[in-house]
Amino acid sequence: MIGEGMFGEGMIAGALTAQGSGEGILAEVAGSFDELTASLGAYRGEMLQAIWETGLMLGNSLLAAVLLGLPIGTWMYLSRRNGPQPRHGLYAVLNGYVNVVRSVPFLLFVVALIPFTRWLVGTSFGTTAASVPLAFVAVALYARWVEQTLLDVPRQTVELADALGASTLQLITRFLYPEARSGLVLSLTTVTISMVSYSTIMGVVGGGGVGDFAIRYGYQTYEYEIMYATILIMIVVVMLLQGTGTWISRRIDRRVP
Repeated sequence: MIGEGMFGEGMIAGALTAQGSGEGILAEVAGSFDELTASLGAYRGEMLQAIWETGLMLGNSLLAAVLLGLPIGTWMYLSRRNGPQPRHGLYAVLNGYVNVVRSVPFLLFVVALIPFTRWLVGTSFGTTAASVPLAFVAVALYARWVEQTLLDVPRQTVELADALGASTLQLITRFLYPEARSGLVLSLTTVTISMVSYSTIMGVVGGGGVGDFAIRYGYQTYEYEIMYATILIMIVVVMLLQGTGTWISRRIDRRVP
């Protein structure tokens, strides 16, 4: 009886201790969350400015990717050795540009491009200046993706366009792009996510953005919760971008019944 009573009291004490520990953990988590909320609130203006800067850099680079990368990738497909309109010299130039830009480490590329950036926009610092190297990389990345996507277009489609006497412009706009539109959207989504990653480096040269915010107000001030919260926000943004791109691609895919 005495042993059973002691055993029962031990179980009760252990349960109370576990309950107290659980409440302590919950209280600690709640306190950390409140502290994080307060810290984010204190830097709300800076975070919103960083998000705006990142959005501006992404917008500029993606605009360049669509306006320049799409036609460059298209001409690379057309002028390659077994393409519809082989032109060795043109393909060598375009392919060389893409290979050079993609092969240079991005931070070194940014530094090497500073004189050109200063000549083009008048300064090598700021969000506008940071958009210049990002645009070069976005154009090269999307051009390569466009070429690979168009290579997946069935050869019969090109032969049909040739049999119908389609001009180069008609071949591109009425046969190639409609057939490859789903892949082109997915490719642009991939480039967008890559630009999100590249944009975090632009704080090194004064470009600002979310990455610069995480380093300046999180890592350098030892407020690591700010850094981790920023990383979490970027993960969510990337997931939303990928989900949106995949959804649009499926909606416009002509192969899906």
